Amino acid sequence: MINPVWRDALAGLCALLVGIGFARFGYTPLIPVLIEQQWLTAGDAAYLGATNLAGYVVGSLLTASLARIAPMARLTQFAMTTTGISLIACALPWGFAWFAPWRFLAGFTGGLLMVGAVPLVLARAPATHRARSNGIVFTGVGIGIICGGTLVPSLAAWGPMPVWLGMGVLTLLLAALTWRQWAGGDIAPITAPTDLPPRRFTLPVALLLAAYILDAAGFVPHTVFWADYIARGLGRGVTAGGLFWVLFGIGALCGPLLSGIVAERLGFYRSFVGGLGIKAAAVLLPILSQHPVSLMISAMVVGALTPGISALASGRVAEMVGFTGHRQVWGWLTVGWALSSAGFGYLLSFLFDLTGSYNLLFAFGAAGLSGALILAAFAKARQN
Repeated sequence: MINPVWRDALAGLCALLVGIGFARFGYTPLIPVLIEQQWLTAGDAAYLGATNLAGYVVGSLLTASLARIAPMARLTQFAMTTTGISLIACALPWGFAWFAPWRFLAGFTGGLLMVGAVPLVLARAPATHRARSNGIVFTGVGIGIICGGTLVPSLAAWGPMPVWLGMGVLTLLLAALTWRQWAGGDIAPITAPTDLPPRRFTLPVALLLAAYILDAAGFVPHTVFWADYIARGLGRGVTAGGLFWVLFGIGALCGPLLSGIVAERLGFYRSFVGGLGIKAAAVLLPILSQHPVSLMISAMVVGALTPGISALASGRVAEMVGFTGHRQVWGWLTVGWALSSAGFGYLLSFLFDLTGSYNLLFAFGAAGLSGALILAAFAKARQN
């Protein structure tokens, strides 16, 4: 029998695998296939990625309000099931107008799962197991990326339809397998900000929020354009694009656990600042070298620090405001990051549609991460 704590953590892993790994990152390796099969133009494919981020913004913003109406456990069940339906709907080649609302909905449910399901798992876990549970939950992102990167090259010969269907069916299967675990009880409804202890929004918290918002600039180039950059930008084909996306996923799988180990030794402050610097260098690397080894390093390091930075930010929030303030401040960070990622997603999609330059995207992302590093370095004071 699996310990109930680990069953909750595995359910959380499945929630992020579905809401982030499939609903968001499963689209990235599909972009060159959608373009080559003429389901979408290059510009439409980029804007569709940004539309998914916009849905994530709305889902993140509305989670607190929805959780005051219905238990978060029920909302999680609903979000996982709805995500599966949205993925299956995308198997129909009916153009951008058909895809846009379904990709928005998948982003919405992803935001709901990130803001709601993660604190639900941590609140159920004993204090001695929260750090490990946090690491297990965030590995779901990497597993989802690996699954998506594996499905695309293996099914690309038959077009995008079987890939969408495969992700959708797997999502519904995971929703069914975890259904009873989510039904095992809920925590108190998310409290309105006015009911929470005052003075959570201090200067160090504001700086941390600003740094996390800028991290989104470094998130977009790899998570939206990376597979297309390898496949079409470098002319290495869909299979190579899928392979390098799998490497990104392997990094994302290992990142949260490795970040946790480093944070145990160095603390969340140093680990968060250092992680932003390393991520900036890795985002910039493809401009400097297109050697396969350089691209592999870039993919795996950025992959590791995509969920890794989130895990470190979550830990840093708990370190600054305590667990009682974690949900509120983590909600601020998630919403701020979601708004920023959607904004940067549309901006970089516009720049790419205008210039066709991948290097401009990587340079922009590295610059944003450098700014995030500076802000995070000043967010040093510990809050009580």
